[in-house]
Amino acid sequence: MVKRSVVKDLLNETSCSHNSDSSKKACEISKPGATSGGCAFEGAQISLFPYSDAVHLVHGPQTCLGASWETRTTHTSWEKKDFTQMGFTTGITTNDVIFGGEERLENSINYVVKKYQPEAVFVYLTCVTALIGDDVENVCKRKAEEFAIPIFPVDSPGFVGSKNLGSRLGAMSVFEHLIGTKEPKITTKYDINLIGEYNVTGDMWQYSHYLDELGIRILSTLSGDGRVKDIKTAHRAKLNVIVCAKSLITLCRKMEEKYDIPYVSTSFYGMRDTSNGLRDIAKALGDRNLIKRTEKLIAREERALEKVLAPYIEKFQGKKCVLNTGGNKSWSILSALQDLGIEVVATSVRKATEDDKEKAREYIGAEGILMEVPAKEQGKIIEEKGVHILLAGGRSLYTALKKRVAFLDVNQEKKVSYGGYNGLVNLAKDLENALDNPVFRLAGEEAPWEK
Repeated sequence: MVKRSVVKDLLNETSCSHNSDSSKKACEISKPGATSGGCAFEGAQISLFPYSDAVHLVHGPQTCLGASWETRTTHTSWEKKDFTQMGFTTGITTNDVIFGGEERLENSINYVVKKYQPEAVFVYLTCVTALIGDDVENVCKRKAEEFAIPIFPVDSPGFVGSKNLGSRLGAMSVFEHLIGTKEPKITTKYDINLIGEYNVTGDMWQYSHYLDELGIRILSTLSGDGRVKDIKTAHRAKLNVIVCAKSLITLCRKMEEKYDIPYVSTSFYGMRDTSNGLRDIAKALGDRNLIKRTEKLIAREERALEKVLAPYIEKFQGKKCVLNTGGNKSWSILSALQDLGIEVVATSVRKATEDDKEKAREYIGAEGILMEVPAKEQGKIIEEKGVHILLAGGRSLYTALKKRVAFLDVNQEKKVSYGGYNGLVNLAKDLENALDNPVFRLAGEEAPWEK
């Protein structure tokens, strides 16, 4: 089972701004109820699941797989078998709890490797298999030697903590077992890794073509549209780019210590942040010519985008919204909304890191509300602030219907990308449709026979 020292190290991340000196606290240790917003197992799967050429084998009861599988639309360009469209589990039973599940795990690995020929097998521990003490590491080691492909445990049983911690544990499994195990065929002075980019609804593809135009090569990603063979070569990148997900800052810090790779943190939601993201990457790579070409590209794209957005911005004047989403989106989507002229009066920081909270406060201003318990707070704020639209996950739809305000789903279940310059246009269109939709107003009215 995952060691306490490992968890303590991940929670006491020196690179986090809130833990940069001894007077500031580390990340909060898990408390009862911490997994209600997603457990560590789910977080690990979110971090690694977009590797579509690897089999993701859940060593646990079938319900663990069903609760987390395919919860995000993580697009891939993998031309062969996309294993993210398949669910793999050992299906632990009561018998295995009593007598041990190692034999079932061995048989499962034999089956998936022989039948599907994946590039790797990620074996996820769950609460049950961690508690019964299966020696998953030994089984994986023997099978990796037998089949000559990476087969390793992702030691993140749900009970160890939150989804955020699970993402860190998943990334550390990749750091220990994949990164640095292969040399790239060629390297360039503009090689970068994208860390924390999962390509949900194709977000990465909204800005990767700008990097291509600038001559910046994406050597590997963790893990959107990623490949096992590419992440093995990640140690030869010149720069790590954390895309929103600050939970993976530990991985970047360890890669800097071991491979001398610097890192920057950025976002590609909204016009300001997309431009700043491209600008930060160019500056970090340190080439004057690249910086000049980047500024020209930014100026060109911003001019074109401003023309397209002008009618939307005019229409959104005076509109207020509440944003209830998770983690880095508490400030990245907030930034995009402000680019469209919408006033964000409150944003949820329930699942946000301390760094995310600082960023959200910076964007929303002193008068803005950071919601710690959004389920209880958002309804009251909608009434008091005269809010016109609620942006949240599907579970908050009923709040919008009760308060008779427009609603837009911006969680990972959404089907349209809001990333990059073009993604901001997609967001503007969806906001316009939601605000013009009469169903939110009509659904809250009394039925004709009740008036």
